[in-house]
Amino acid sequence: MENPRPEKVAVVAEVRERLSGVDAALLTEYRGLKVGELAELRRSLRAAGGDYKVYKNTLVRFAVRDLGMDELEELLTGPTAIAFVEGDAVNVAKALRDFARTNPNLVVKGGVLSGKLLSAAEAGALADIPPREVLLARLAGGLAAPLQQLAGLMAALPRNLAYGLKALIDQGGAPGAPAPAPEAPEPEAAEPVAAAAEPETESPETESPETESPETESPETENKES
Repeated sequence: MENPRPEKVAVVAEVRERLSGVDAALLTEYRGLKVGELAELRRSLRAAGGDYKVYKNTLVRFAVRDLGMDELEELLTGPTAIAFVEGDAVNVAKALRDFARTNPNLVVKGGVLSGKLLSAAEAGALADIPPREVLLARLAGGLAAPLQQLAGLMAALPRNLAYGLKALIDQGGAPGAPAPAPEAPEPEAAEPVAAAAEPETESPETESPETESPETESPETENKES
């Protein structure tokens, strides 16, 4: 820019500073939109976290060249307005999409997100991504389920451990574990001492050989005494 006017220099500096300091910038063409419609669009974008500004393409080109964002130059055709985003670009992309549904003169041409150039399709796809709050809630819910399962497993661990130990004891130990030492045999109970042999009783029919039956007197003796 040869001998630029101070106001133009100020605009280039503003665009350069804002492009380098925001999280995202979405470039749009607003050809055919009325003043009232542009005001409505600014309000909706402000509510979504964006700031909508109209610049001359020639001044924006100087700013993107200074930042090394030469890829954005091809998007600078026709009347261009930039939606600067500090924070979640998804909400701003949704606001642009919703407005374009009833105002087809608004066209999203592309943009830049965290230093990465976005095509028109990629910039439009941002509107289909759930907001950051929803993603964080889903992430928290996804983490909560495994944690609940882990808590259940930890609670069941002592009980399962007891069952496992009992099963190992019943099976004689874990596979590969040394066999338990054999138990010492219990001492056998002493056999009762045999009772002393009782003396054999003589059969009543058997007479002792030493005992003689009394002799009966013979009849001759009786006669002599008489």
